[in-house]
Order: sequence, then C-alpha cells, then structure tokens
Amino acid sequence: MSDTLANLRQKIDRARELGSVVSTMKALATANLVQYEKSARSLDDYYRVVQLGLSVCFRGRTPPATMAAPGAKEHAGVTGAIVFGSDQGLVGQFNDVVADYAGDTLASLPGRKKVWAIGERVHDRLGDMQLPLNGRFDVPLSIKGITPLVGELLLRIMVPGTLESVAQHKNGPENRLERLYLFYNRSDPGMAYEPVAERLLPLDETWRRSLAELPWPSKNLPEVAGDVASTLQALVREYLFVSLFRACAGSMASENASRLTAMERAERNIDELLEDLQKTFYRQRQSKIDEELFDVIAGVEALTGGQAGKRREYRQARAERTKE
Repeated sequence: MSDTLANLRQKIDRARELGSVVSTMKALATANLVQYEKSARSLDDYYRVVQLGLSVCFRGRTPPATMAAPGAKEHAGVTGAIVFGSDQGLVGQFNDVVADYAGDTLASLPGRKKVWAIGERVHDRLGDMQLPLNGRFDVPLSIKGITPLVGELLLRIMVPGTLESVAQHKNGPENRLERLYLFYNRSDPGMAYEPVAERLLPLDETWRRSLAELPWPSKNLPEVAGDVASTLQALVREYLFVSLFRACAGSMASENASRLTAMERAERNIDELLEDLQKTFYRQRQSKIDEELFDVIAGVEALTGGQAGKRREYRQARAERTKE
C-alpha cells in the first residue's frame, strides 16, 4: 500500500510539473497570438490606404500596358501558388489542412502549376501530393522575420529582372507567371483556423475596375501629384507587399490560435487527471489509516480481553478454596 501511495504522489507531482509547462506555453501562445493579430489589424488600415491610392490612379484613366487584357486566354501561362505552413509542433493538422485545400483548389485552375512552400513540413506534405514544387522558404520566427520573407518572395517570384523572370520571358509566354494564389490558414471564431485562398495575380481589368469604383471617404476628390506611372508602380509594390505580409501574419496568428486551443485542451485534461489522482490518493491514504486504526483497536481488545480472563480465573479459584 505504501508503494502505491508513493507512486501516486510521484504521478501527482509530475502532473503538476506538466501543468506548469502547459500554462507557460499557453501564455506564450496567447502573447504571440495578440501580437500577430495586432499586426494584421494595423496592416488592414494601411491596406485600405493603398487601395484608395490605387483607386485615384485608375479613375478616368486607361489601363496600363502591363495589365492583363480582359479577353486574355485563361489557359496561357503558369498558375503559381504560395502555401504558408508551420514548422513548430502542437498545431494539430495545420499543415495537412492547408496543403489539402491548396491541392484541391489548384486542381481546378488552368495552366501549368508552380508551388512555393513556406515551411519544411508543408513542403513535404505538398511533395507527397505530387504537386510541382518550385522552392521552399523558412517560416518566420517572429514579427520581425516577416518583412525579410516578403522581400525574398517578391524578389524571387514576382519582380521582373530576377534570373527566374528572365528565364520565363526567354522561354515564351506559356512559361510566364500569369496567376498567383496565396494559401494559408486564417483564424476563425468558431474554430482555431480555416484554410483560405487569395488571388494576388493577375492585376487585370477586373481588379482595376474594382479599385476604381471604391468610394472616396470624403467630399474632397484627390489628384495624383507628379508622375502617375511612377506613383502607380510604387502603390502596386506596396499592394503586393501588404498582401503577402497580411497572409503571413494571418497564418502565424492562426498557428498560435491552434496551439492555444491545444494548450487549453491539455490544461483541462491535466486538471481532470490531477483530480482523479488526488481522489485515488486520498482514498487509499484513508484506507491505510483505517487499517492501522483497526489493528490498534484489535490489539487493545486482545490485550484487555486477556486480562479480564485472568481475573475471572482468579475469582473462580478463590471461590473454590473458600468452599473447601
């Protein structure tokens, strides 16, 4: 019994230590989640400003020559995809969900496919699905790491003048990146996250018209000061940068939301385990105490019972001598 109590006490101590670790990880996940959500919300305001700037550039003007024509062939060129995953643990099916969603969506899109993965684990998952992988990037470890990642994505995938872009133009329009989609998990109030797809390219007539029709927030209509073409080029760069940054920040926020959900579930399980262990410990300890008390009572009864028997024998012997 004493060995069982000792084992139970060890299990209780270990469960408490594990609960302390889980509480720490839960606090870290909460802090990271708040940080990424705050960053995403601040970018929403900036994204709106960029959209309004593009709207000013497009109003009453002909589409730039570099913009895709309305009747362009849908099958021409390459359909690219950037898939954001996670390389840290305790996120459940995070990578599987976004990879499966990207695979199903790409299967219904035209053109030859090229896929870039953000994270080694989602890269391996996409490879298992036989998707044409074209590169892998490391997942940022903090907010500060998102900007370098976005810059590298723009440089290697989207900005003309890189070795890859030159090779695409030399090989003909069928190898040019015509469509680009972002796939990532986004936080959802009803669950930890849900997979979403966001089309980033082409910057076509539909995109231009949707921006040109945005209502201006005041009665004072703006004008572009200086060269419209250079202003438009700068705003497009900001549009692409903010879109990629928001997707990465949203993915990392949902990752921490998933980890927070897992930690809350683990915390509840540990609390239930501790409650069961403590009940078992107290029950067995009380049983041990009762057993020792019964032994003491039995010993006292045996001792007092023996002395009473000797007194009866003495009285009987004395009574017999008196009769004689």
